[in-house]
Amino acid sequence: MDTPPASSAPAPASNVPLAALWMTGAVVAFSSMAIAGRELSTSLSTFELMTYRSMIGLVLVVGVGAIAGTLRQIRANRLRDHTLRNIFHFTGQNLWFWAVGVIPLAQVFALEFTSPLWVMVLAALFLGERLTWVKALAGLAGFIGVLIVLQPGSAPLSPGMAAAAAAAVAFAITAIFTKRLTRDQTITCILFWLTLIQLILGLAFCLYDGTMAWPAASAWPWVVTVAVSGLVAHFSLTNAIALAPASVVMPIDFIRLPVIASLAFILYGEPVEFAVILGAALIFGANYLNVLTEHRRSRAAR
Repeated sequence: MDTPPASSAPAPASNVPLAALWMTGAVVAFSSMAIAGRELSTSLSTFELMTYRSMIGLVLVVGVGAIAGTLRQIRANRLRDHTLRNIFHFTGQNLWFWAVGVIPLAQVFALEFTSPLWVMVLAALFLGERLTWVKALAGLAGFIGVLIVLQPGSAPLSPGMAAAAAAAVAFAITAIFTKRLTRDQTITCILFWLTLIQLILGLAFCLYDGTMAWPAASAWPWVVTVAVSGLVAHFSLTNAIALAPASVVMPIDFIRLPVIASLAFILYGEPVEFAVILGAALIFGANYLNVLTEHRRSRAAR
């Protein structure tokens, strides 16, 4: 990635509380998508799921954009960045959906939560965001919380764990591209290219062997859930990282861990271990420290 050019204009003040509210919507949407992905893991490949998700998503984006009068905001002047962003996201999302079907959901989310740690580093390198000692401390505490949840060494590394870890890196790079795009691209534009580019990628991977499974009638509600929750998640996430630094917004997503652990216990009987609770508490504390410090800094700046 190229380092963005420095701007002489002052950066807008962060609105951390509103960004946190948008991230709450993203948490609900991502959790819904995980449940739907688990339900579909035995009937559709990840490429097929991504294709149908993007197909429905594209119809929704164009339809809502037409009603809201925002289709004219769609531009191709940043097509290279849109394409790169969606290649990384497509890769990460396929790895994530595959991991959802083969390892416990809490473990998928815990590994995915290394993504904000990557965002903190990448945001400092490519977005010019300062890596303060508070952010470093929050990142370290969050990482320790993830280690407590995973208990490394207690079980061998599985392909599902490796896939979830690799997805976290891809999602971090996606977040960096998203932050860069929000400087001059609207959310309608970002979501349009998200669904169109990933539809093309999905079809290419699905049809390379000339076959593509059609979802059963009972699977369609889950497919629609994946498509709608995916759009809501991206809409919420894009709004959030446009309102506050990426290295502050992304760690808020950590609260998905206790949410998905509870849902996995209720729906699939996956036990909620003490390590998960302890790690989640540490992660939440790191989030609170990071968000509270940034909010105070923003108020002082205003």
